[in-house]
Order: sequence, then C-alpha cells, then structure tokens
Amino acid sequence: MIKNKFLMLLLSLLCLQYAKAQQVQISKSELVALTPLWKGDRFPDGRPKVPDDILRRMKSVSVEEAWAVMKNAGYAYQVAYDWQVINPDSVLVGRAVTATFMPGRPDVWGAIDSLGKKAGKRGQNTWAVDLLVKGDVYVADQFGASLNGPTIGDNVGNAIYAKTGNGIVYDGALRDVEGLKEIGNFTSFFTSYHPSFHNPPGDLTTMIVGINHPTRIRTVTVMPGDVVLGKLGVVVFVPPHLAERVVTTSEIVRLRDMFGHQRLREGKYTAGQIDARWSEEIEKDFSKWLNDHINDLPVGKEQIQEFLKDRTW
Repeated sequence: MIKNKFLMLLLSLLCLQYAKAQQVQISKSELVALTPLWKGDRFPDGRPKVPDDILRRMKSVSVEEAWAVMKNAGYAYQVAYDWQVINPDSVLVGRAVTATFMPGRPDVWGAIDSLGKKAGKRGQNTWAVDLLVKGDVYVADQFGASLNGPTIGDNVGNAIYAKTGNGIVYDGALRDVEGLKEIGNFTSFFTSYHPSFHNPPGDLTTMIVGINHPTRIRTVTVMPGDVVLGKLGVVVFVPPHLAERVVTTSEIVRLRDMFGHQRLREGKYTAGQIDARWSEEIEKDFSKWLNDHINDLPVGKEQIQEFLKDRTW
C-alpha cells in the first residue's frame, strides 16, 4: 500500500512537471536567468521593471542616439523598420510584454488550448493581454500573417489601451483599424491591415506558443522588459540594462547640440571648432552655459547637476 501511494505521488509530480513544461508563459526563474544584466526591480513574474522616470525621459531620445549607444555596447540589431503607424506624429514608449504566434497546427493548437481551458482561459489571442499593466507595450510576433491572421481588432485594442495606456508593436495584420484609430492615444506599429479574423470556425490559422519568451520582431530579438521606443516609423528595442545609459547620453548630446548651435549663431566659434573635439576653452564655456541656464533647459535640473558634478571644467 505504501509503495502504491509512493508511485501515485511520483506519477502526480511527473504529470505536474510535464504540464509546466507545456505552459506557454515563461517561468520566473527562466526569465530571470535570461536577463542577468538587469540588477533593478522586477515584476512578480520576473520581468525587468525599468523605472517610470527612465520611460518618461526616453520619449525625447532620438532613434540615432539610441542606436549609437546600443551599437557601442555590442547591440547592433535593435531597430525594426517598415511599419504602418497609428498616430505617426506621436511617440510610443513602454516596457515590452512579448507574445509569439505560429501558424496553426490542429494537434498542437488543441494541446495548447486544452491547457489554457484548464487554467480558465479562453481565446488564445487574449492570454498575453491579460498580463498587461500600466506602462507596458504589447509586442507580438504574428509572423506577418494577413488572411485569417489578425488577433487584434478594436475590442482587444481597447482592452490593451485600458490596461497599459499604450499602443502595440504587432508584426502581422490588424483588423478594425478605423476603430483602433478612434481610441486616440493608441500609438501603434503594425505590418498590414486585413478584415479577417485569426480563428474562423474550422480554420486554425494561428496559435500562441510563447508569452514573455524571447521573440523576433523583424531582425530584432526582443526580450520581455525591453524598453520600446517607437517614433518616425521605426521601433527601437532597448535592453533594460542599457536604458538609463541611452537616456543620459541622449540628454548630454541634446545639451551639447543646443549650446553648439547657439554659439554658432552668435559667431563665437567656427563650425570647425564645434564639429571637432572641443577645446578646453569651449568645454569651460559649456559648463558655465549649463549653470547659467539650468532652469530653462529641456533636461531635468537633477540630471544636469549630476552631469556637472563629474566635470573638471
């Protein structure tokens, strides 16, 4: 009897481990292991939580500035191009929640859907949406699917916006684009438009295979917790451990450009002097200019003071 009970317990544990292995959502331990360079706060599921202040400052970062910092750090393929855009004059910034879809295969789709139903879930297209919180950006690899591919229309779009206050990055076709545009601040990047739906009866065209796993958007490997920066028709994915470096570098470049342009207009320096490595005289002038205008510049006073603290000029 004891032996039988032990075997039943062992069988139950094995079944539990098998079920966990089949779960679509990544485990906390796996996610932490895949993002070891992030030393800051995390969400309960292990996703890196870049501070809100960094997200706020990221909106002013140019694509070129972000690209240069990341390339110098060894991350040369973090920019995705060729998007259709909702609200093209706005900027999208937030923390990535990733979803990966694949072409539907009945046996695999059924296995995934069965596990979801046991957990009380319905509609695979909303599983990742249910996890979103304020400041997130839903980032989905929909493998560019068009006919019978869309997993987001105006209903799901409104749900995403209500949870995040943000739009989406979606490598596939959207439906109900007119309705999505009516949301207002739903700044979004998507591949195409199609009026069909992802799962008409008898046609299993898409299935979700990963939530908060590494995913691919165009030629970029995107990790959950990456900072999304979408502007001017392109999307940049900033690794969380580089986010503060990106915004700080951008702010310094912005201030130096403002100073240099002003001094050029005044005729104090030549273009050759400003365009080359600055002399000690110009650096001293720049430090004084920062102090004199510290309350009027488009960079926070605290950030400028931190920058000046380390300068020797």
